[in-house]
Order: sequence, then structure tokens, then C-alpha cells
Amino acid sequence: MKRKTFFTLIIMAFVLSFFVTPVGYWGKIWLMRVFASPPDIIKVEDRQQIDGYDWKLKDANWGLFNFNESKDKVLFVHFWASWNTPSAAELKGIQELYDRYSNQVDFYLITNEEREPVEEFMAKNKYTFPVTYRIVGEDAPVKIPKIQGTYIIDKNGAIAVYAEEPHDWDNNTVTQLLDSLSNTP
Repeated sequence: MKRKTFFTLIIMAFVLSFFVTPVGYWGKIWLMRVFASPPDIIKVEDRQQIDGYDWKLKDANWGLFNFNESKDKVLFVHFWASWNTPSAAELKGIQELYDRYSNQVDFYLITNEEREPVEEFMAKNKYTFPVTYRIVGEDAPVKIPKIQGTYIIDKNGAIAVYAEEPHDWDNNTVTQLLDSLSNTP
């Protein structure tokens, strides 16, 4: 076999591995993390208010509760799905943010999946952030993204960040924002 043919086959095998093997899944996650940027912060004068806090949700034990428990608090609201690669890429940074800010910020990592695949995904990845289950059809105070999206909401209910694309959530931009929102009356 010619040397050129051999290298061509190696490159083709490498490219195909991204489509048909677990190497491809983890490779895509890694690439998304490497190229993720911090989210854009909405200027204070341009921030929109959420439509209130009356929103019924389910906790990890499938118990009902109301979002109004978080009124007057800084909120990190992230919609995700365990099967969605961009969602999976973001969760490591969100876990690190949760570890650092769980005493200052209320975290809502919301999915509309069933419990079993979510619990398997959480255990496999060793995530400890609280999972919140959305009740499909229940009116929400924010726009529900198709699959993934994130809001950071201040104590007065103003949206400081809204992003539907994947971002790096554990960075100076976000930590400075959360510090400033947590320290304001």
C-alpha cells in the first residue's frame, strides 16, 4: 500500500470516528467547551422583567413546588436535555458555577425529560446540581427555548443574561455578574 493511501485511510477513519463512535461524542463535547465564549450581558437599561414568579415545577423527587420560592433572589435558569450534545457541553461549567454560588444564587436546571434518563446522565457525569422538571403546558414567566437556553435573573426579576446557544458559564464575566447581582440590595 502506498504511503499516501495509508495516510488518507487514517484520516478518513479519524473523521468517521466523530460520527459513529463514542470518541466522536466526547470529541464534539470537548470542541464545544474549547470554543465556548462567555455569554453577553444585557445592559441594565435594556433588561426586561420576567412575567412574575408563579410557575409550577417538579423537583428531583417529583414533588411539586412553585418558582415563587425564589422571588427576590438571583436566579440561574438553564433549560437542557441529557441527549443534546450542546447541553452536555455546558453542564461541566454550570456544575462548577453551582459549586461556587449555590449559597448565593438559586439554580434551576430544567428539563422536560423523564426521570430515569436524567438520573443516569447525572450519575454517569457525577453532577450534583439540582434537577428541576418542567411541567409541559404550564405557563412560564420566561420564554421556553426549544431545547436549551439560559437566563440569569436579578433580585428584581430583570433578565441580565439570555442565551440559547452554548456558552462557557464558569468564567470571569459570569462570576463578576453573579457577584455584583448577589451584593446589590
